[in-house]
Amino acid sequence: MILVDLPPGTPLFRAHTPQWASRPTSGAGAALRGGRFNREGVEALYLSLDEVTALREYQQTSPFLPPCTLCSYTATLQQLVDLRQLHRGAPWDDLWHDWREDWRHLKFDLHIEPPTWVLGDMVLARGYVGILFPSHVNDGGSNVVIFAEQLRGVNSIEVYDPDGRLPRDPSSWQR
Repeated sequence: MILVDLPPGTPLFRAHTPQWASRPTSGAGAALRGGRFNREGVEALYLSLDEVTALREYQQTSPFLPPCTLCSYTATLQQLVDLRQLHRGAPWDDLWHDWREDWRHLKFDLHIEPPTWVLGDMVLARGYVGILFPSHVNDGGSNVVIFAEQLRGVNSIEVYDPDGRLPRDPSSWQR
């Protein structure tokens, strides 16, 4: 694995489902059913390095953009696995080459553990904060998954909300 740091003040972005706008740094939503690199029960925050990628990731393959809350973050992250460097060959485990597999199809349709969950486990076992990886839906865009349990020491992520516009609890989204 090749590691990279995001220096203090690095801007990151996420388009949230409105119901999660009151918990923009929790990663609890991804823990409910799992995500590309996190299995169920593991809190992970998926962010993008630019606004367009954040919106495209939220939209996925739909021709429509569902309602969302777009948030900016400032981050300081050390020891991210930089999957954008996979083409450099060694020192990558062969399993990393399966990261583009459709994890949703494997998990929900075929009932097979996605190899990306094993990759996430490997990153957590080594104490790394997360993974920086290319976007599937926005050519040239990049995403980062941050494992909430690894946010300690110099690693930090803060939502940018200087005027306190984000809801403080989910009650405004209940129907």
